[in-house]
Amino acid sequence: MASQAPALRGIRAGGSKIGAYVALTKPRIIELLLVTTLPTMIVAARGLPSIGLMAATLVGGALAAGGANAINMYVDRDIDRLMHRTRNRPLVTGAVTPTAALVFAITLEVMAFAELWGLVNLLSAVLAVSATAFYVFVYTLWLKRRSTQNIVIGGAAGAVPVLVGWAAVTGTLSWTPVVLFAIIFIWTPPHFWALAVKYRDDYKAASVPMLPVVASLVRTTREILLYTVVLVGVSLWFTAVAHMGPIYTVTAAVLGAIFIFMSARLWGRARGDRATGRDAMRLFGYSITYLTVLFVAMAGDVLIRYH
Repeated sequence: MASQAPALRGIRAGGSKIGAYVALTKPRIIELLLVTTLPTMIVAARGLPSIGLMAATLVGGALAAGGANAINMYVDRDIDRLMHRTRNRPLVTGAVTPTAALVFAITLEVMAFAELWGLVNLLSAVLAVSATAFYVFVYTLWLKRRSTQNIVIGGAAGAVPVLVGWAAVTGTLSWTPVVLFAIIFIWTPPHFWALAVKYRDDYKAASVPMLPVVASLVRTTREILLYTVVLVGVSLWFTAVAHMGPIYTVTAAVLGAIFIFMSARLWGRARGDRATGRDAMRLFGYSITYLTVLFVAMAGDVLIRYH
């Protein structure tokens, strides 16, 4: 048994190292990006694209997003150690060195571009890597520590996967994927500001000017409500642009009504000085459900009507 102990420790250490590299990619964020990519491909194809194309697009998109997230962690390692929410990230704990993380991230980006170009098409590859460049240079390096509009503008990077999915199927872009892009772009501020309300003290400690840090809770929740109303309007506009059917339309309307109600309730509680971090996190959790179910309904609408 004693002779097996070093081997077991080696296996555990190897598993921990792999886990640290996986954590660099922020897999939960990648999951949400892929949830929007696949339905977009189904809408573009008016049915199921080939299994090979779907797999190649999702793998390439995951590699690109993972690389972008790892570079984000590399750049933000100084402020991550100041925030309770991020203090256990691999670069803060020392599980991965900064150099190794950067090499890993760049490798993922090169792999993503090569895989998408080789197995999908050049447009999807360029879009995926362009999203990384925007996320790193515009959001992380420029806006995040300087502007209250950081997540508003920077959120464009998270909306690019729908363009990648559309380009993968059609080889081009049109107004339909642009409206899909707008849905995710407008969804990002209320989604992220709800989280930032909960972790306001974290961002304040790190001197990151997220809206809840530099503005009152009343103003923040009012902005959340305004963006939510616009979001619901754009999601319903998509019905006409993409010729969607009743499954998507009814789902978008119901989901949107709930989102507006929850946002309005949070604003009302803030005006009465009764809003809490728990209230904000309920809205944050629902925002994820909203986007997931909206895109699933989108795919279901097309598959049921065209097959």
